[in-house]
Amino acid sequence: MTEELYLRDSYLREFEAKVLSHDIENKGVKLDRTAFYPGGGGQPCDIGKLCNGDSDYEVGKVMRGNLHIIDGPLPPVGSDIQGMIDWERRYKLMRTHTAMHILCGVVWRDHQASVTGGNMDILSGRMDFEFERLAPEVVVEIEEKINLEVAAARDVKIQILPRSVAFEIPDLIRTKINLLPEAIKEVRTVEIVGLDLQADGGTHVANTCEVGTIKISKYKSKGGINKRLYVEIDG
Repeated sequence: MTEELYLRDSYLREFEAKVLSHDIENKGVKLDRTAFYPGGGGQPCDIGKLCNGDSDYEVGKVMRGNLHIIDGPLPPVGSDIQGMIDWERRYKLMRTHTAMHILCGVVWRDHQASVTGGNMDILSGRMDFEFERLAPEVVVEIEEKINLEVAAARDVKIQILPRSVAFEIPDLIRTKINLLPEAIKEVRTVEIVGLDLQADGGTHVANTCEVGTIKISKYKSKGGINKRLYVEIDG
């Protein structure tokens, strides 16, 4: 098992670890601990590098199971390495992910609209909601309100709870379908204090004031009651 450092500290940029094994087919390595986020929930994986003495190994992708894909030769099994996240990219993704939760929190609070899908990239993303109708003036109002939540400087808190405790929290799962398999015995929650509380495994900033200005760049219908909002975050 790999110790997933990113679950408890999104701001960890460097870490020390040991190479546990090689995956020759995928050209990757598994480590005993990692701060690289493997992607999920619409958030892309981290990239960066591993260092072993004078040798640097570029991590161009991280796959589920915390498999670090290396461009070139692999560091030896059993070797001690230092991992370094591409911090500029990671921090922008943290800001983006928190922006998506702000959007979700405002839409749920004011419209009780469930999330039906979403995805994000660096400083941009989209989220689908169940809206019977989404008028232009409502979109303008949502944009105003999400930026008020950024300005409110709300703390963002992470907790890891037993599954039985987590599922006693009302509306913890905002997606239309519960995506948490029964095998998961602990649930990580992300709370924007006073606005939003969700089960989530991604990386986030510590306060909404770090997000920056959020713009709803466009919106459209995806058929039926599904409406898609596109957001961009100031760089």
